[in-house]
Amino acid sequence: MPYDRQKYYDAAKNQLEKNIFYHSLALEACMGGLYDYFSQNNLLAENDPPKDDWTLAGLMHDIDFSGEFKEYHPAKTREALAKYGLELPEVMHNIIQAHDGRLGINCKNKAEWSIFCADSLTGLIMAVAFIYPSRKLAEVKVSSVVKRFLKEPKFAAGTRRNEVAMCVNPEGLNLSLEKFVEICLTSVQGIAGEIEL
Repeated sequence: MPYDRQKYYDAAKNQLEKNIFYHSLALEACMGGLYDYFSQNNLLAENDPPKDDWTLAGLMHDIDFSGEFKEYHPAKTREALAKYGLELPEVMHNIIQAHDGRLGINCKNKAEWSIFCADSLTGLIMAVAFIYPSRKLAEVKVSSVVKRFLKEPKFAAGTRRNEVAMCVNPEGLNLSLEKFVEICLTSVQGIAGEIEL
């Protein structure tokens, strides 16, 4: 079903701190880029939801990572959205819940695997941009992200590298780390203006 993205966008912008909101926009972009890649290469299965579910789940995945809901994240996604008169369809709720590795890995389709693996990668990509004098995503190369991911564990130390690395899982995304980074980096570069990078 089509969603009114603007209403969800406004809810996220109002609810979240700026850096978390920008992270949410970045993950939305990654989810869209991953969907497009899998779709164009005929790699989607029957149980993979439509693109709108992927992207809106990316945008909404941290909506409860603030205020009175923060300590319960991501269990309070629906309650956070209810503040803005918005609902969350079951399929999108399932995608969002899949990004929380603390609950164990229970991904059932490529959308759920994508949010699980890409969530933490966006922070690393943005952190690489920050070390350039220009602070511009346009200058970031796939090789730079991969190098810092593999060889500099203290760089963007909060990155859950073990979760990102699961992109290679043949039962999940079945993508090399380099290809996964490339898709996500290109996707985030496409919205650089929106996230001031």
